[in-house]
Amino acid sequence: MQRAEKRLRTPLISTAELAGSLSAADWFVADCRFELGKPDAGRDAWRAGHIPGAVHVDLERDLSVPVTPASGRHPLPDPADFAQTLSRLGIGNETRVVCYDAGPGAFAARLWWMLRWVGHDAVAVLDGGFAAWTADGRPVSTATAAHAPARFTPQPRPDRILDTDGVMRALAQGETLVDVRAAERFAGKVEPIDSIAGHVPGAVNLPFLENVDASGHFRDPAALAELWRSRTGARPGAAPICMCGSGVTACQGLLALEVAGIRGARLYEGSWSEWIRDPTRPVARGAT
Repeated sequence: MQRAEKRLRTPLISTAELAGSLSAADWFVADCRFELGKPDAGRDAWRAGHIPGAVHVDLERDLSVPVTPASGRHPLPDPADFAQTLSRLGIGNETRVVCYDAGPGAFAARLWWMLRWVGHDAVAVLDGGFAAWTADGRPVSTATAAHAPARFTPQPRPDRILDTDGVMRALAQGETLVDVRAAERFAGKVEPIDSIAGHVPGAVNLPFLENVDASGHFRDPAALAELWRSRTGARPGAAPICMCGSGVTACQGLLALEVAGIRGARLYEGSWSEWIRDPTRPVARGAT
């Protein structure tokens, strides 16, 4: 019989592939549903119904640390502290992890990226998320699942992340910074979350929802590669830096780049909400 771990396709996995592996002892399904401004909504959605065996992994409790006066809205934990969280959840170095959210991957990709950031590559995002799971008629459970604590030893990859100073140096050297927020936020026409509207001067805009089709599934690799090349100049060997409001949905952009075969992209951890902490940093408005 083929071992379960051989069937984990990355970086995306279909509902059929996941349904066939739910009973595998070394698989962990992470429900990453979350709503900005409604901190309990994701856990409430999980309680109302989730993929059988899925454990809720919360953006603010598990995938971020408290905000500081200099940070963005969702600071990353120290890799050693994140390893303790993974161990508590039941994720070890040999565990196969599948992450999902409501649909387009905005929150599931945060866990996907963070696991790869600490050296764990056996992780995939459910293409289409919970919406695809239910649309395909897959089973839903309200039972509470728990995994025995595990031991996760991190192998951090610090080259996958940039702070604000690093972003400023990269821009000065001609690198590309892609802001995946909605076009109206990038242009500074509206700002529903942060105190200042606009974008980092020199950044280009490619809203993360353009990476998926109307059903919430990711576009095929060739279509994504062309989208990113035509809009940002990204291509194999010329991977960009991704940012958003707080370093969360930017990870969906990083996932799209991985699907497209464009590797080596980096995350601006603090993103817009950190950039505007210092009033001396410039702010641009408009579509470009």
